Amino acid sequence: MVEPLRPPRGGFLRPFGCGWFIQEYLLGNGPQGSSLIDAAVGAPQADIFYHYKTALRQATALDRATREEERAARREKRRLSPERIEGLVERHLARIPYKTAGCRYHSFVVYFSNLRRLGWVEESGVEEPSAFQDHYPSGPPRRYFRLTAAGRAASEAAWANPVLALYGLR
Repeated sequence: MVEPLRPPRGGFLRPFGCGWFIQEYLLGNGPQGSSLIDAAVGAPQADIFYHYKTALRQATALDRATREEERAARREKRRLSPERIEGLVERHLARIPYKTAGCRYHSFVVYFSNLRRLGWVEESGVEEPSAFQDHYPSGPPRRYFRLTAAGRAASEAAWANPVLALYGLR
C-alpha cells in the first residue's frame, strides 16, 4: 500500500515532534539550540515546555525565511544569500507570537503525564521553591524530571504517540 507524503487535511505540520524534543532535552543533548542540562538531574516541566516552544518558533522562522529567500532568489535569478536568510529569520521571529507555535501548556502537561504513566520520565528528587508573585503565598515546588531506562529504550513511534503506547488504541 502506498501512503501519501502529505498529511491528511488538518494534520499538524511541525518541524519536530514534542516527544522527540522531550527525549533529546532530557538526555542533555540540547536539541534545536536549546540549553544543555545535566541528564541525571533533569529539568522542571515548565522549563522543558518553554524550550520546546522557543525551539519551535526558531525552526518555523528559519523554514519560512529559507522558503522566502529561495522564492526571491529564483525570481531575481541569483544565488541564495545566507545573510538575507538571517535577517528574514529575525523578522519572522518578531512576527511569530509565542502562543501560536506548538501546543498550549495544558496540552503539554497532559502529554507529559502520559509519559509519566508509561514510566519514561520520573522525578529526580531535586526540587526548588517557586513563587507566583511577591504578594501571594509560595506555590508548590518546581520538581525536576529525568528520563528512565524505559524512556531511553522506547521507540521513536512510541514517543511520537504516547497515548497509543499507553492504551494500545487504533
